[in-house]
Amino acid sequence: MSKQPDTTSVKDLELYTKTRSTLITGTLLPDKRKVDIWYDETGTIREIGPDISHAHKGDADIIIDGSGTLAIPGLYNTHTHAAMTLLRGYADDMHLQQWLSEKIWPLEAHLTGDHVYWGTKLACLEMIRSGTVAMNDMYFFMKDTARAVEEAGIRAVLCHGIITFGDEAKLEQEMKATEDLVRHIRSQNNPLIRPAIGPHAPYTVPPQHLEVCAEYSRNEDIILHTHLAETKQEVDDCQKTNGMSPAALLDKTGCLSSRTVAAHGCWLTEDDCRLLGERGAHIAHNPVSNMKLATGRAMPYHHLSEKKVNVSLGTDGCSSNNNLDMFEEMKTAAICQKFFWNSDTLLPAGEVLSMATSSGARALGYSAGEIKPGLSADICLLSLNHPSMVPLHNPVSNVAYSALGCTVQTVICNGKILMYEGYIPQEQEIITGASSSATDLLDRAARQ
Repeated sequence: MSKQPDTTSVKDLELYTKTRSTLITGTLLPDKRKVDIWYDETGTIREIGPDISHAHKGDADIIIDGSGTLAIPGLYNTHTHAAMTLLRGYADDMHLQQWLSEKIWPLEAHLTGDHVYWGTKLACLEMIRSGTVAMNDMYFFMKDTARAVEEAGIRAVLCHGIITFGDEAKLEQEMKATEDLVRHIRSQNNPLIRPAIGPHAPYTVPPQHLEVCAEYSRNEDIILHTHLAETKQEVDDCQKTNGMSPAALLDKTGCLSSRTVAAHGCWLTEDDCRLLGERGAHIAHNPVSNMKLATGRAMPYHHLSEKKVNVSLGTDGCSSNNNLDMFEEMKTAAICQKFFWNSDTLLPAGEVLSMATSSGARALGYSAGEIKPGLSADICLLSLNHPSMVPLHNPVSNVAYSALGCTVQTVICNGKILMYEGYIPQEQEIITGASSSATDLLDRAARQ
């Protein structure tokens, strides 16, 4: 397999469109073992070991030379608004409510399905280039998101963002959009893409409407993706209006279960963390976005960990993060916890790497997140020749604290090669299309 395939060659391009039995030779694992990895045509890892290449060279359709690389599981981004890549840099350094009401919401009012498609294509490209193989996405025009995701080849849990503010007609409209999305995704019969329901937050969806969302999640057995305790204001308002915390309100309305993935959690109390642990709910930590928007408090990882809550990582949207680099998110998560809670041993490198991999796969319900026989082949090969990876005293520390998205060399999702040694098919077409789409969005807004 050549380093830069001839893009005119159908034979080479087919390597990026089909899953084939593949042998990765001579790569390092984070525990410093040098191994070969073999996965079959179903995209399932079958064997890992130092000498298996001799047994499977004849079985493998593709052989990847992994020498000079470190193999880690593909990264899981468990809270995104992917199409907001088109809003990257559009409004920065503003107060949160001003940012939303004066910039983000007015521009989003002009979004079309085509904008969301190109914004998601760009997001998937950026995620693949930086080692992310799965996302948990909440936005609008989600059928167009699904189309972009399927073309990219990554995993995704997708939901339509439900905001009702108590309006019954709006709830009916939002539920129809959700039901339509669920039917659409299931009709595609793509095991990598799954539907969810997305009540935006307890402050935008009142209790009686949260109950409807909880019942739908339960009946359809799908993830419930929401925002939770991001700001002190929403916690104070919920306590004043409902006499309980947002987490307790989610629980009262049936929205807190093992199917729940709740983003942020900055202002969770210890009792909230206990409740989340009892219900088996998952928290998606978004440190870069939270710090940039000055939410005022770091997520209480120590309480969540004590209460056995599964904590994963997310980037949030590019309008608040500005990129989708999960390596940056790992480092920020670890140092944010250490700094805010004044504990230099809190959230060590191994735990934050697990948050970005196995914990994310667990939250989204995929049989992946580890390089292990029997699990899906979601694998990233990092270049050990990149300056940020030298020297290699502790590979896990290098991944968590010094590696960057540009360290990623090859990306495999469910056995399918998405990027090989930095090459991604149609990359320039995606960049051009997304750039044109962003310009069109601004033009539409300016004409109104």
